[in-house]
Amino acid sequence: MRDWRHQGSPVVLVPTMGALHDGHLSLVARARDWLERQGGGRVVTSIFVNPTQFGPNEDLATYPRDEENDLALLRQAGCDAVFLPTVADIYRPGAQTVVEVTGLSRMLMGRLRPGHFRGVATVVTKLFNIVRPDAATFGEKDYQQLAVIRQMVADLDVPVQILAVPTVREADGLAMSSRNRRLSPAEHAAAPVLNRALDRAQQMIAQGAGLSAVRAELRRIIGAEPLAHIRSIDIRDAVDLSRIATIQRPVVILLAVRFGDVLLIDQRVAQPKGGPDVR
Repeated sequence: MRDWRHQGSPVVLVPTMGALHDGHLSLVARARDWLERQGGGRVVTSIFVNPTQFGPNEDLATYPRDEENDLALLRQAGCDAVFLPTVADIYRPGAQTVVEVTGLSRMLMGRLRPGHFRGVATVVTKLFNIVRPDAATFGEKDYQQLAVIRQMVADLDVPVQILAVPTVREADGLAMSSRNRRLSPAEHAAAPVLNRALDRAQQMIAQGAGLSAVRAELRRIIGAEPLAHIRSIDIRDAVDLSRIATIQRPVVILLAVRFGDVLLIDQRVAQPKGGPDVR
C-alpha cells in the first residue's frame, strides 16, 4: 500500500466478511468504475469475520467461510490485493479503544443487536487506518450500516469517500447475503416474501398511502408466510433514519425477519407522491 501511495495510485477498499457472492462483486465493480473515472488505481478487498459485531447468541461460529472460492472470485473480478487479517492482527490484547456513532447505532437494528454497530464502526475505522484508501464501497442492503459509516466519516473527518452500491437480488427477488447459504430449501423459497412486501409498500407510498396503512400491509404480507418471524418493521426518514409521523418526503422501509435461525434484513427507499427527491 505504501508503494502504491508513493506512485500516486488511488485505492478503493471493499470491506467484506467473505463468503462472497454477486452482491460483493458489484462492490468491486463499483470500485473499478470509480477508479476508471480517476484515471486508474487499485482495488483492495478485505475479508474479515469481525467478532465484535456479533452478540453472544448470534451466528459467529456458523458464519459461512470459503476463502479459496472468495480469492478465485476476486481474481476474476479484477481485485488487485486482498487483506486477510486474523483476529489477533486486528484486536491486540488489552485494547481499550472503540468507535461508536451513538445515536444511529442504538436505534432500529442497533436495538435488536446491542453493540453491533459499535463493532462495525470500530473495525471499519481500523481497516481505513491500515489500508488508507481514498474511497470505500458499501452496499445499500444494510442501509443503517451505510448511514453509520457515513456519519462516522463525517464526524471524524476521515478522508475516505463512501460509495453506496444498490442491493443485488437473486432471480426470485431475495436480497443476496452470505447468510442465505444457511437457509433450508423451504426457508429460501419463503424468504422472497420480503421483496414482495417491499414492492407493495413502495407502490402504496407512490400512490399516496398513509404510514399506518403501509405498515399494516407489510405486516399482513410477511405475516402470511408461516416460516417468516418478524423482528422489526420500520419506516424512517431516508436521509437520517429519524422517526416520521407522516410520509411527506422520501422514506426507507427497513425489515428484519427471521427464517429459522437466520436473521435476514432488507430495505427499500420509497418516494411519496409529489414529494422531493432523496438528497
